[in-house]
This record gives sequence, structure tokens and C-alpha cells, in this order.
Amino acid sequence: MLTSVFYPEKEDWQKLVSRPHLDYGYLDALMKEIFTEVEAKGDEALCTYSQRFDGNVPAQFKVSDDEMLKSGDGLSASLKSAIDTAIGTITRFHTLKMVEDEVIETMPGVRCQRRRVPINRVGLYIPGGSAPLFSTVLMLAIPAKLAGCKEIILCSPPSADGVLPEVIRYAAKICGITQVFQIGGAQAIAAMAIGTASIPAVDKIYGPGNQFVTAAKVMASNYFCSIDMIAGPSELLVIADETAVPAFVASDLLSQAEHGSDSQVLLLTDSITMADSVKKEVIKQLMELPRAEIASKALTNSRIIILKDIETALEFSNNYSPEHLILAVENAKGWALKVMNAGSVFIGNYSPESAGDYASGTNHTLPTGGFARSSSGITTESFMKTITFQELTAEGLLSLAPTIEEMAKTEQLDGHKNAVALRVKYLNKILTKGS
Repeated sequence: MLTSVFYPEKEDWQKLVSRPHLDYGYLDALMKEIFTEVEAKGDEALCTYSQRFDGNVPAQFKVSDDEMLKSGDGLSASLKSAIDTAIGTITRFHTLKMVEDEVIETMPGVRCQRRRVPINRVGLYIPGGSAPLFSTVLMLAIPAKLAGCKEIILCSPPSADGVLPEVIRYAAKICGITQVFQIGGAQAIAAMAIGTASIPAVDKIYGPGNQFVTAAKVMASNYFCSIDMIAGPSELLVIADETAVPAFVASDLLSQAEHGSDSQVLLLTDSITMADSVKKEVIKQLMELPRAEIASKALTNSRIIILKDIETALEFSNNYSPEHLILAVENAKGWALKVMNAGSVFIGNYSPESAGDYASGTNHTLPTGGFARSSSGITTESFMKTITFQELTAEGLLSLAPTIEEMAKTEQLDGHKNAVALRVKYLNKILTKGS
């Protein structure tokens, strides 16, 4: 259950909320085995590992066109309506204002430009596990489509019967994804990184997953396949003062705790009364949750921390760098301006983290494990890359040549210097003849 800590010293903050660590030694060896086998044996290896880890092998990895076409027939009208609403908000938020990339003349005759282009082939990983996370299909497929990616493939683990859940297939279909594969785990990541007879290789892999999926994404980088981020267990930090509603705060903490037993939730408050009230609400609400056992285990990684004031709480939060941050405080908008490190921020008592998970419009694929200090969540730009262009006229090269040659000489890179010097010599001959 949640442990309360009163007014900890700053030097103890980091140790107080240390995150769970993975056994990367064991995982690294396993990933090398999986990737080596997939590279050598292709689909045969995928079948072997699907049986070993998931206990079943689908009749075929690719979901047929007929199955995709019929997807949605068994879903309720209310669920389809909810998905439509979420697609609308996510699309509106992720639609880029495409501004013509400006040409900058850095000096006379030297023109430079940046141009954004979509990544050609992308792979989306959608976790399965205890529940089909179809919302992640929307969060990844919509920005990929908006970015203009030409080829989008999706991998997700099948249910125990060897069939991909209908809601995953429907979400993919309505987002315009046609290449859908019923395979999960590290073997799915290896397939997208390397390519097999059934599953094409991609340029970049996106999506959350368990520790095996995360380790596989790290390994994919060794096969010249980019990844979106290293995603760890889910996190939520709530900052609450006496104006917060204890029942709301408790529900938010539990909404993240139920994600997995390795999730971490934190409450920072300047009110002992609030801390006590939230703890009572957590106990009360926990008893009503179907996933109470999972949430209870997550609460052992979690804390209620009482600090002297909200400013100190913001300092603590920026140091921790949470995936999700809720500001349930007076003047929440004002305090939000002081947030420097967080994946996504929820402002005020009526902004539950669940809104961002599903339908506010922001993306729920966010940095965890402290990576919010230096990384951002998924955006449409995540599915694009920037190419730089430069064009030098004869005048521009002659003006810039002394700078380039001096720098190249100092770095002892004579080839760099010669590439400029030869052109300068050529231009000077032309100019001499012309005069």
C-alpha cells in the first residue's frame, strides 16, 4: 500500500522514488538469440518464439483482407462512436500547420534550407497482454498518416485463440492501416527490424510494450532500424493542495497503478489532511477495481510525499520528470508555466490523466524512466525527418573559402581543404581570363 513520507531532505529525493530496474544482462542475451534466429530463419523463428512465449501460433501472421473488411461487425455502436470522437480530437491536435520551409541566406551567395519529409516505412507495435490497447492504434496511426508515411505496418499479439482482437483490427482499418500482423513480443520487433517473408522491414519502430519489447527495440538499433523511444513502466505524479478533491486524486493514482505491477504513482502535497484523505480514498476505490491485484502491487512502488509548499513540489517533480503530471492546485495554469520536465501535463481538477490516454487529442505515447528530461512524446513530426540543403554560388564559395580552409587545416583534414582550394583555383582562373 502507499507509504507516506514527511518532508524529506532534497538529497534523499532521488533514492526515495527510484524506479524499478530491468535485468538488462539477461534480456540482452535473449534479444541477441531472438534477432539472430529471426535473421537466419525468418518466419520459422517467428513461429518458434510465438509458441514459446505466447503459447500459440496464428494460422498466418498477416490479417487477411476479408478479416479486415469484416472488422467492426461485432463491436457496439457506442464503442464505434467513442472511437470516432477520439479520432477527431487526435487528428485536430496532430494536424501540422505546414509552413513552407524558408531559404536562409547565411551570407551572400550561401543559401541553406530545411525540408521536412515523411519517413518512408514505419512499424507500429500495439501491446496486448491483459487487454487490447486499441487506443494506441489511434495514437500512432493517425500521426503516421498525417505525416504522409507511404508504408505503415502494425504488429500486435493475438488473443489466446490465435486471433487478433477485433477492436484492434477495427481501429487499424478505420485509420487506414491495411498491413496488420497478429504477432507480439520481441519476435515482432525483430521481424520489423530485419524483415521476413511475411513481415516487411521498416525504417523506424514505434509503440510501448513490456520489458521484452523495450529490450528488443534497443536491439533493433543494432540492425539500423530507428526507434521512437525507450518506454518503461507507466508513471503518474500528482501535485495537490487543499483545493484538490481527494476522490479525484485517488482515482487518478489508481488509473495508472492498474496499468501494471511495475507502474509507479506519486502524490506530492503540502497538506497532511489531503494526504490522509487521499490514502483513505485509494483503499476504498481499490476494493472496487477488477484489476485490484495489479494496482496493489504497483502501490508498493509508490509514495505519498508531504512537502513544505507547492513550489518545492514543482522542484521535486521537475527532478523526477514524470511521464504524466497532474496539477490539482489553486492557480494550476500559473504553476504549469514552471513545469520543465514532464511527458504530458493535466491542468486542474477536471483534467484526469485518462483524458490524455484516450480522447483529449494529445498523444499518450510518452517518455518514461526520467527521459522526459530530454525527450518528448510522439507527435506528427516523430514520423518525419528533416533534410538540410545548401547551395553556394561562385561568389558564396569564394567568400566562405578562407573560413573553411582554415578550419580544415587546423583539424588536419587536408581532403576537406583541397575540396575547397581546387574550386577556388578554378574560379580564380576563370575570373582572371574574364578580366
